[in-house]
Amino acid sequence: MASLITAPHLSRESKEMAGRFDGKVVWITGASSGIGEALVRAFSQEGARVVLSARRETELQRVAATCPGPPGNLLVLPLDLDRAADFPARARQIEDHFGPVDILINNGGIGQRGAVVETLLEVDRRIMETNYFGTIALTKVVLPGMIARRSGSIVVISSLMGYLDTPFRSAYAASKHALQGYFDCLRAEVAGDNVDVVMVCPGFVRTEISRHALTPTGEKHNRMDQAQERGISPEKCAARTLEAIAARRREVLVGGIEVLAVPIKRFLPGLYARIVRRVRR
Repeated sequence: MASLITAPHLSRESKEMAGRFDGKVVWITGASSGIGEALVRAFSQEGARVVLSARRETELQRVAATCPGPPGNLLVLPLDLDRAADFPARARQIEDHFGPVDILINNGGIGQRGAVVETLLEVDRRIMETNYFGTIALTKVVLPGMIARRSGSIVVISSLMGYLDTPFRSAYAASKHALQGYFDCLRAEVAGDNVDVVMVCPGFVRTEISRHALTPTGEKHNRMDQAQERGISPEKCAARTLEAIAARRREVLVGGIEVLAVPIKRFLPGLYARIVRRVRR
């Protein structure tokens, strides 16, 4: 059930920053932690009307309670990306409350830690169902309205893994590769409809994704990877994302030195292949 959150009034600094997304209706999935949580705060600070979605309602309430946005500008709307049949009703709830969605942030997803030979097929399917099919199903719900209004932004928080291959991430990489191809096609289709498609490809960000990643049998990994722990902050990733949306960028790579792996793979594929063979669990 959706719930309206009353948050503290904007500070003077927040009011000065408001403008780029003032009054925009922004729907964010995976909003209960990590990059999604940081995006909620960033958009709220800039005056947007933000819809927070994820499975864990208590965590959504926690995030909403810490936002700097004005009263009435936050809507908690629990959502499971594996239940696409619920999406049209959720979109209607948003439209009834705030109006149509201006910006959809497809951020929800799950990670993976497991060798191909050990991973159950049902785990591969679950990752694809959430990361890929859940994302495109939600996009299909809001896209027709954006095209009709000739206005809107579809944003996908993908990953450098949309371009790269790393051991023990096979299904996760496959889901991100699929998103890259799908939304590149969509961008070309809506080029004349004034609808932006923005791909954000983070590298290592200090989030809980490695803890929640699925093992070969579908259990939680329950460990923070060292590279993840040394990554950039979710707030920095969120700031870069807002910049990309405002600038109507097609794609942005976000992270530290690991972003160099993308051009290395493209121009020096042999070197890249030798590097990734050294990766261990």
